Amino acid sequence: MKSNLKNIGLLFLATIALVSCNNDDDDATILPPSAAEFAAVRKEALEAQTQKFTMTAGTGVITLTSAKGVKININGDCLTKAGNPVTGTVDVEFVELFDKGNMLVTNKPTMGIMADGNRNLLISGGEFFIKATQGGVALATTCNINLMVPASLTDGVDAAMTFWTGIIDANGDLAWKDARDAAGTNGGKGGVQAEGNNYYVSFGNFGWTNVDKFYSDPRPRTTILADAPDGYDNNNSAIYLSYDGEGQNALAKLDTYTAAGLFSEHYGQIPIGLACHVIFATEDNGQWRYAIKAVTVQANDVYTFTLAETTLGTEAQLVAAINAIQ
Repeated sequence: MKSNLKNIGLLFLATIALVSCNNDDDDATILPPSAAEFAAVRKEALEAQTQKFTMTAGTGVITLTSAKGVKININGDCLTKAGNPVTGTVDVEFVELFDKGNMLVTNKPTMGIMADGNRNLLISGGEFFIKATQGGVALATTCNINLMVPASLTDGVDAAMTFWTGIIDANGDLAWKDARDAAGTNGGKGGVQAEGNNYYVSFGNFGWTNVDKFYSDPRPRTTILADAPDGYDNNNSAIYLSYDGEGQNALAKLDTYTAAGLFSEHYGQIPIGLACHVIFATEDNGQWRYAIKAVTVQANDVYTFTLAETTLGTEAQLVAAINAIQ
């Protein structure tokens, strides 16, 4: 009987050892994605946010209504292809982003370009993308496009909001440029007006546009760094910041990468004492692998992520996790 108990005990210990080894092996088989795989999961997220409409050019102003209730007014008489007027059926793509979860998975943070070329967080009243095509050829417009954005989507009306245009760099990363000229106006080419319960947005070009204002904080600023798990860099992963207390309308990004292999916000624009969440995100076999750290910023902080801290989940799970940050 004792011999049997001893054998059972040894078998139990062996089973535990085997399970432990298998768990270690599972961790060891988590391989970093390629840059193309990371780009693909972001592209998939953006495609999921892209709404598609058709309209008829040459019949005056057409009003389209987005899934969230944004009114899009496009004058079909003003559409051109290679400089020539367009008639007939036109395809329209529209993206609207109002929450930081979807801003993250589509890689569309709210980082504004300051006068000195550095970047700082923007508080957004909505990010929008509009594209019109006919037969697969992109169209232009000689008239303004107008949006009516319900303020219920943006935590209310803020008269300080202005119009920004999106700039996509060679790496596919987006930053925002103030569309106002030196006189502080948009030179007759549109802008933002807060009226009643809506923002009225007007602009003269297709592409990315935004209703924004710079984040303001009187505290001293610092630069922070973040270290991704081994094998992950700025080609196959990204690190973002969610500022506590700013709701769904803002998402910062550590958008530079140092020679030492660290993600950086090298502009020195992070307030000391800021309560925020640092977010690591990457791809894993078509899903998202991510980690979220709650921190209070101190001068020259360095935040380190390990693979053991990460969670594997769907796009919807990651978006929900980010949007749950208050």
